[in-house]
Amino acid sequence: MNRPMNRRMELGRPASGKKRLKDLLLLKDNRFCADCGAPDPKWASANIGVFICLKCCGVHRSLGTHISKVLSVTLDEWSDEDIDAMVEVGGNASANAIYEAFIPEGSSKPVPDAGHDDRQRFIRSKYELQEFLKPSLRILSMPPAVAKSSLQPSFSKKLMNSFRISSLSKKTQNSEGNQGMVEFIGVLKVKVIKGIDLAVRDMLSSDPYVVLNLGQQTVQTSIIKSNLNPIWNEELMLSVPQNYGPVKLKVFDYDTFSADDIMGEAEIDIQSLITSAMAFGDPGMFGNMQIGKWLKSNDNALIEDSIISIVDGTVKQPMQLKLQNVESGELELELEWMPLDQ
Repeated sequence: MNRPMNRRMELGRPASGKKRLKDLLLLKDNRFCADCGAPDPKWASANIGVFICLKCCGVHRSLGTHISKVLSVTLDEWSDEDIDAMVEVGGNASANAIYEAFIPEGSSKPVPDAGHDDRQRFIRSKYELQEFLKPSLRILSMPPAVAKSSLQPSFSKKLMNSFRISSLSKKTQNSEGNQGMVEFIGVLKVKVIKGIDLAVRDMLSSDPYVVLNLGQQTVQTSIIKSNLNPIWNEELMLSVPQNYGPVKLKVFDYDTFSADDIMGEAEIDIQSLITSAMAFGDPGMFGNMQIGKWLKSNDNALIEDSIISIVDGTVKQPMQLKLQNVESGELELELEWMPLDQ
């Protein structure tokens, strides 16, 4: 009797693809389940980039493929794209450095013999709700209707790449001696809408204008005479380098015969905007939806949380800022991200 040809042979799967996956699985951190630590995991979430055990695999499947695309390491056929995604992430250690960056006190990873409820609670918090990520990296999961399986590895890699770019920028943005050609990743459009209750710097009023700085670039609005509640509605453009830092904002009072007086300042963290935009890719593929958030805290000038959304095919982020180091004043802005590859 002729036996049927092996399915792997029929598909013509190059041995190098499976070998890359097996080599990745042999790394120390990948020999244990990313979620509970059980030894010898035989399953993986291809789009997240982690190796998991059979028990955690069941929870991952319940999340839906728009969150976790589960494959057997030994039984399923892997596409080149799925393998590329796993290798790009690097496995459990790299993924957990992001997805478990901030596990709060009182929360802990399940152990290998944990019950289903504890395991499900942790895995949902980790991947679906993204509760343990750095807040600026949190990205809302795509709803099933728009989360096509072919987009999943790309989504994961963009999240990882955004994290790596952000980490690199923090290390290098203040370094000296790195002169030469600057590589830009996109353009930031800042619409300066209006000021509210700005500080008095002349007799009874001020002549305010806004200055934005990013790296070596400086742009500014027009000057509005004698107005503490000016309306600009002006769009300013900044090229964003790969190693970007915050946008620095200052408001000045224009003086004809002396140095202009400062009327407050603030810093705008653009990491959450860029990370969210890069993770979703081409915003024209999606309808209007929220994709991220910059959270108000004691360390920033936000008056309230700043929502990042896709609006009519563009990524936008409105915000209200309380000017710092001044007796009064607020600014209303809207950011728009335009990647160079669009």
